[in-house]
Amino acid sequence: MTVMTRPRASPRASPCPQDFRVVVRIDSWEATSVYPNGHFVRVLGRIGDLEGEIATILVENSISVVPFSEAQMCEMPVNTPENPWKVSPKEEQERKDLRTTHLVFSIDPKGCEDVDDTLSVRTLNNGNLELGVHIADVTHFVAPNSYIDVEARTRATTYYLADRRYDMLPSILSADLCSLLGGVDRYAVSVMWELDKTSYEIKKVWYGRTIIRSAYKLFYEAAQELLDGNFSIVDDIPELKALDKQSQQAKLEELVWAIGKLTDVARHIRAKRDRCGALELEGVEVRVQLDDKKNIHDLIPKQPLEVHETVAECMILANHWVAKKIWESFPHQALLRQHPPPHQEFFSELRECAKAKGFFIDTRSNKTLADSLDSANDPKDPLVNKLLRSMATQAMSNALYFSTGSCAEEEFHHYGLALDKYTHFTSPIRRYSDIVVHRLLMAAISKDKKMEIKENLFSNKNLEELCRHINNRNRAAQRSQKQSTELFQCMYFKDRDPETEERCIADGVIYSIRTNGVLVFIPRFGIKGAAYLKSKDSLVISCGPEGSSEWKPGSLQRSQNKIISTTAGGQSVTFHLFDHVTVRISVQASRCHSDTIRLEIVSNKPYMIPNTELCHQSSLLKSELVKEVTRSVEEAQLAQEVKGKVIQEEHQEYCQTKGRSLYTLLEEIRDLALLDVSDSCAM
Repeated sequence: MTVMTRPRASPRASPCPQDFRVVVRIDSWEATSVYPNGHFVRVLGRIGDLEGEIATILVENSISVVPFSEAQMCEMPVNTPENPWKVSPKEEQERKDLRTTHLVFSIDPKGCEDVDDTLSVRTLNNGNLELGVHIADVTHFVAPNSYIDVEARTRATTYYLADRRYDMLPSILSADLCSLLGGVDRYAVSVMWELDKTSYEIKKVWYGRTIIRSAYKLFYEAAQELLDGNFSIVDDIPELKALDKQSQQAKLEELVWAIGKLTDVARHIRAKRDRCGALELEGVEVRVQLDDKKNIHDLIPKQPLEVHETVAECMILANHWVAKKIWESFPHQALLRQHPPPHQEFFSELRECAKAKGFFIDTRSNKTLADSLDSANDPKDPLVNKLLRSMATQAMSNALYFSTGSCAEEEFHHYGLALDKYTHFTSPIRRYSDIVVHRLLMAAISKDKKMEIKENLFSNKNLEELCRHINNRNRAAQRSQKQSTELFQCMYFKDRDPETEERCIADGVIYSIRTNGVLVFIPRFGIKGAAYLKSKDSLVISCGPEGSSEWKPGSLQRSQNKIISTTAGGQSVTFHLFDHVTVRISVQASRCHSDTIRLEIVSNKPYMIPNTELCHQSSLLKSELVKEVTRSVEEAQLAQEVKGKVIQEEHQEYCQTKGRSLYTLLEEIRDLALLDVSDSCAM
């Protein structure tokens, strides 16, 4: 067992300094002693220092980021000015060459180096459309059971922290030869569909290895500007900036058509999934903005754009069709991704919170849940819908990788995406699961051609064991990313006087009521946290006519949707669900654990008028155009139906044990989460 601690000062202590986080190994623990026996392993860094805290996060999540070994690097291809990498004549003969026939481009976040995926769309001679998703061919460079393959399998994923990433593959692959950069030849694995020119229904699909040359490496904001018709962004697109005006105009028109057509296709794909119950959920994502000296300049909530949905829908489509293909070829040893339906009791808080605003959330199926969330809009406060979707996200089960030989086909379903089969194919640079899927797809293609299967495929037993490992590493990646974001949030507010610093005061929204306080969401910084309404000295919060607050003797009375603070003098203030309040943000330091954000309600009034433009964008994750397409498709479908279908009640499937249960007990314990049981209790 390994723990992290701060060594105590002692005349006989080892030379390890104070105020550092260190790793110690516990060797034994006598039953008669309150102290374990152990030994010092290594120093991680000084408490509060960025690198030391990042090292702590990595150790806590068992993430190894040692440099790639010499043996692993010897397997890597060479690409230097003296010896540049080139497409081999053999590969040119065996692959479909798209370099001159297809306009291929990528759309990624700013600064992205590991470009896994590119897109293409064109009109065929028969008038139909061809949609293409082209993914980096990592398996060409990573041989099964090679040194680098074993290392990638061990890491399982690229770890993205708030300010850095730790790659699954060496940079010669992740940022160079496997990255589908603009203007260079690259190997890809492609899925291309022929779509009906009007309905966009899929006529046929082709899978195979290709050679591409991406024409543009776009970032999301630039692609959205082009989609919106703002062509002044052309100066921010290097591939267009250097052209003469005439060539630039022709290339621009071609690119704008492609982005617009891709978006139109994506809307119809999304509409089809919507009819099956696909969910549009909400998470709190914050981007850390650093200055030139790596100091924290700002915390910026990530803003959704329709082009995000466009790219996502194309990737979901590719993952879905590849899942079907590998399962059909290898029904007992295919790697898929399942998302089981959530337990109904987990939705209880969501339903009660929505009820407080007059909304009814029907959670019987993903379809009814999606429709309920779409209709739960408060025109006066778009943040209500955002928070309800966030609660729905928290109620969900985790999606997991699995081997198809380990469970029945009816368990393959992906609840959130409303797809019967799904896998991960589109990010082999950063996910080992995708490498496995690429090998399965290549084997499936070989099987169709009656060719020898060269790929080393996992048996069901070995694949199931690998899936457990990848699932474990994915959870570690998610935890480390969350912890690093919280670390930067604390560092952003640390050493600032919360009484005088303007950035330490913000508007917050109450999204849950607890016995001893409330949970608050701060949209400006993407922070969620607890705010006490009763102090450790049994004082309760009191708010004056102007909204200012102070602590006074009194009591709290809590109900489902509100909590009332009443002072001994008879003054009372009520806090309702979804009330906007003014919150002071500070940092609660700890020498034994990570620092935490502390929230304090300083007024029961909003700090300022909520940024309605920001909130409006955040709540429109599903664009109005997608909704319109969904409605039109549903109307057309209903017009063709001869007999209506009777909706069957699903009560039997979700019946719960009557009376008190273990879940009820755990809920009561969770409800006490804000009770201040000691002076050092951290929120």
